Amino acid sequence: MRGQKPFSEASERNREPILTLLARHFADRSRVLEIASGSGQHAVHFAQALPHLTWQCSEMPAQLPGIRLWLDQAGLANTPVPLALDVDGAWPCDRFDAVFTANTLHIMAWEQVLHMFSRLPGVMTADAVLAIYGPFNYQGRFTSAGNAAFDASLKARTAHMGIRDFEAVDGAARGAGLELVEDCTMPANNRCLVWRKRRTDGPAAD
Repeated sequence: MRGQKPFSEASERNREPILTLLARHFADRSRVLEIASGSGQHAVHFAQALPHLTWQCSEMPAQLPGIRLWLDQAGLANTPVPLALDVDGAWPCDRFDAVFTANTLHIMAWEQVLHMFSRLPGVMTADAVLAIYGPFNYQGRFTSAGNAAFDASLKARTAHMGIRDFEAVDGAARGAGLELVEDCTMPANNRCLVWRKRRTDGPAAD
């Protein structure tokens, strides 16, 4: 904690590399739903740097007071009141043309990851973009010794946690009508994966 606000060292470290990527992929976006906003640091940093976006935070109810502290102190016009969102519970009725989440898939149980992807079409516009930041395995292999140690520490905490396989996550995204547009290397053995909704308004069959 710093003062009363929750504080994440990881969010402080990774915010600039993520912002560089979001500035490209969200340049033509207007409304972003951030799933699992954590401390709220990312929301403030990104909303301030990208004022054309309305940045909608969401989190489990217990986390919302900490997020509100960050938002209230920043006083930005493009950060509405954060929403309570449990991926296994009720989802917003609004639609967003961008969705972002960071360091969440390895915390959720795999069944919750699949449930999140199954609910995404209900909150995304027809041309929406999804960006997910975090560590991933490829072809069942860790990309570094550090990630292997991190995965072991996660499983020691709770058995359902663990670094997810890119191929399985991309399969869930494709099942939700998304196609991968970028897999970007990030610092500290992380990646940022970006998908876009597939167009379904092609020419009619004869």
